[in-house]
Amino acid sequence: MSERIVIAGAGLAGLRAAERLRELGFDGEVVVLGAEPGIAYHRPALSKQLLTGAVSRADTLLADPLEVDAEWRFDTPVTAVSPQKQVVHLRDEELPYDGLIIATGVEPRRMPGAPHGHPRVVVVRTLADTIALQRALASNPGPVAVIGDGFIGCEVASSLREMNRDVVLFGRSRALLADVLGPDIGDWLTALHTARGVHLELGTTIRRWRPAPTHVGLEFADGRALEVACVVVAVGSVPAVSWLRGAKLPLDDGVVCGPTCHVVGSSTIVAAGDVARWPNLRFDPAPQRDEHWLNAVEMSRAAAQNLLAGPQGSPAYTPVPRYWSEQHGVRIQVAGRPALATDTVLLESPVPGTRPITGFVRNGKLVGLIGL
Repeated sequence: MSERIVIAGAGLAGLRAAERLRELGFDGEVVVLGAEPGIAYHRPALSKQLLTGAVSRADTLLADPLEVDAEWRFDTPVTAVSPQKQVVHLRDEELPYDGLIIATGVEPRRMPGAPHGHPRVVVVRTLADTIALQRALASNPGPVAVIGDGFIGCEVASSLREMNRDVVLFGRSRALLADVLGPDIGDWLTALHTARGVHLELGTTIRRWRPAPTHVGLEFADGRALEVACVVVAVGSVPAVSWLRGAKLPLDDGVVCGPTCHVVGSSTIVAAGDVARWPNLRFDPAPQRDEHWLNAVEMSRAAAQNLLAGPQGSPAYTPVPRYWSEQHGVRIQVAGRPALATDTVLLESPVPGTRPITGFVRNGKLVGLIGL
């Protein structure tokens, strides 16, 4: 009988893992199980080009499932796994596996007190989320509240200004993304959003929500009130691991893996993408997660290869993380792990007359770069 590899998650990481298995000559069964109703799509476009209408829904799709030799099961979330039996549990079926790739990604963090489920209180994580936001925007031309000063919140605010919508952005930090990009770039980015017309409410908390059919009322802790067309909640994400509870796999802000992407304690299970927490030995022995597009691509390919090779014959996965964000026409490009740095240095830009590149340094070594 042929072997069967099951991939839990039909997003970008699941798609690239399936492709890599076939590239390497695996000729057994590949079964890809996805909770969403369709094939993987370009998720970064959700808060940018898709939201503004610059691209269509069809433009965001990454592949035709028929192009990858696998059994694709959409709208089929994995509900549990039994590692000892090597079986994944579906709603009404048990599916044995010889190898399992966990690529279920993350899900939006819920904000305590927010009326999640109301049509005018939305998150931006899936195609359906962005379509719901577009629907709410179309039915009320009023201002929009964005809660969250991370990348998604800042990108949504930028896109809404591009659409000539009034935007109020709520954040907990003193400056936008300062904890990720450093205080200097954080201050610069905060000034950019202000100059482009985003009204910032940093350090402001919401005391009461007053949802209505046509709008949402917000009452601030200081007594002020605001009525908006809709609210975008972008307060971060959490690994999608609820289906792994009870499986006796190591869970700690994601699925804990060794350097080769193998889940700790298992030789038949690997994890990849946003859901995986592993030590990138190029930088640091402490396990971390990387919630970025390119890591989902590269880690899923490495995980698929290492699953076939086994833990003893696998190299450590040690990428240089790279990601980018576009806000108000400025592309922020990041490489390495700037958060590990204890100091910064300005490096000359390779293009004369443009902004310098910020280098992030720890113990005399360059550990990160940020260019604008």
